[in-house]
Amino acid sequence: MGNESPLLNNLSLNQITTDNWNLQEAVEGCLRAEVPWIAPWRHKVHELGLAESKRIIQSSGLKVSSLCRGGMFPASTAEQRQKNLDDNRLAVEEAAELGTDVLVLVCGSAPDKDIDTSRKWVEEGIEKLVPFAESHGVKLAIEPLHPMYAADRSVVVTLDQANTIAEKFNPKQVGVIVDVFHVWWDPDLYNQIKRAQNNILGFHVSDWIVPVPDMFKGRGMMGDGVIEIRRIRNAVEKAGYQGPIEVEIINQSIWDQPGDEVLSKMKKSYLEHV
Repeated sequence: MGNESPLLNNLSLNQITTDNWNLQEAVEGCLRAEVPWIAPWRHKVHELGLAESKRIIQSSGLKVSSLCRGGMFPASTAEQRQKNLDDNRLAVEEAAELGTDVLVLVCGSAPDKDIDTSRKWVEEGIEKLVPFAESHGVKLAIEPLHPMYAADRSVVVTLDQANTIAEKFNPKQVGVIVDVFHVWWDPDLYNQIKRAQNNILGFHVSDWIVPVPDMFKGRGMMGDGVIEIRRIRNAVEKAGYQGPIEVEIINQSIWDQPGDEVLSKMKKSYLEHV
């Protein structure tokens, strides 16, 4: 690919950024835009089937930066927690088939208003998943989410928490994701990035718009908000991460735009602000 900047060699389209595209369309869009990496979401893989998704990606020559998502470990009953673990094992198999060694974990919420127990269930779920993931050559990447998502998406809300969990396991098996949208506000961020030295498995970029247009679909294009993205990238690289950088933007107004236009804006914003 004729990328004009070395930084573009690490650019990955997190598939949710072009949610109006199926996986085939996203792969074709990446090829047209000369984006060398892609990060599929599982529901997009399931739409076309795992075998067809694998064929599409492999024949394209694109590299897969991660699969989103595993996790969602907590549940009110032991039976449901087991079902959640079984689904995580399936996610591990899918990641391995698609050619990535990184499964992103969005760890799950507190089903019974018991946030401490839910955090315990997260750790237990990861502990049970590790041997299976290791047998498939897949690493588990804990992604802390912004605290506003603690009620419905993740009880792991700081990089400190994610590091503390990851450090209980072999660093070759469990690491962390640094997503600027989720961690930019944290006064301890740079200490925690340093703490995660050589254990960062992914770096995700977008921006925090003021005011936030929507709690879930509220992320902006890089440069449209207040996050010191380049400062965070420099810290992540200093901590040893040299891998793909995923642009992960969840925003209805961006989803409503033609995908090729989104990728064009994405590349421009990425070079200017990442």
